[in-house]
Amino acid sequence: MKPFAYVRARTVEEATAAHAGRPGARYLAGGTNLVDLMKLGVETPDTLVDITRLPLDTVEEQPDGGLRAGATVRNSDLAAHPLVRARYPAVSRALLSGASAQLRNTATTGGNLLQRTRCPYFQDLTKPCGKRAPGSGCGARDGVHRDHAVLGHSDRCIATHPSDLAVALAALDADVELAGPDGERSVPAAEFHRLPGDRPERDTVVAPGELVTAVTLPAATAGLPSAYRKARDRASYAFALVSVAAVLDLAADGTVRRLGLAFGGLAHRPWRARRAEEALRGAPPTAAHVSRALAAELDAAEPLRDNAYKVPLAHRLAADVIAGLAGAPRPS
Repeated sequence: MKPFAYVRARTVEEATAAHAGRPGARYLAGGTNLVDLMKLGVETPDTLVDITRLPLDTVEEQPDGGLRAGATVRNSDLAAHPLVRARYPAVSRALLSGASAQLRNTATTGGNLLQRTRCPYFQDLTKPCGKRAPGSGCGARDGVHRDHAVLGHSDRCIATHPSDLAVALAALDADVELAGPDGERSVPAAEFHRLPGDRPERDTVVAPGELVTAVTLPAATAGLPSAYRKARDRASYAFALVSVAAVLDLAADGTVRRLGLAFGGLAHRPWRARRAEEALRGAPPTAAHVSRALAAELDAAEPLRDNAYKVPLAHRLAADVIAGLAGAPRPS
């Protein structure tokens, strides 16, 4: 094992200062992804900044009816929280579909968003991977890529992001709060992760030293019908081939007033389906209208040799989710 230093932070300021002062530092919370990558030799931090003692482990109701979940809230606790289940069921369902109970009892809200791709070329040090070793190429493009991206990829990387929670947060217009040496800021969840472009090693917009401190769920989507569905190779504990998160608000005349729609398993980040949302705004969510809107979104897909199946799968899964929400009881 490569030796590393260990810092147990007592405050957010202490954590960000320790991280920013050490270029090879990593934050440690649940460790469910980081420790695995250290064992594989993919991650080789020279310092671990332990944030488990920071006061970031509560879910708080906001004055406007939204919720704020601290970065170290365990996935199991967030999924089971009564206000999350009542107001944002897509979040609860995404977390419950994401891993075993043992992992959910350890994994954290912030860590879930920051987990790295499960692409086997990224995890295998003998294979080329520009995300792990910048400039080394992408072994998956001409190799095994059945599970890889069909939207937003580049010649440098076709990996997908594995988080289920991130997809639900993107659809619900959540924000991610960050604290760093230069102060605090908030980033829309749909913009928190990056597309690969020519810098696939940068997964997120997090700056050096910045720490995810919380996720905020807005009042605007609280209580609206929302759902999360996931297609995978086996019934439990598998990463998504395609997933869909959606929140739907219908006007009194039955037309779409608001639709938040995001896909997982299709891109380097949760894919917010802005074209489909715009195409359905003001229209009734009939099967024909929904199909045309989804086609407008998915026409941009560029599947590779072995993953074209993802496009019709995403279309069918999203259409089914939207139809279910359209028939759900309206909030009173």
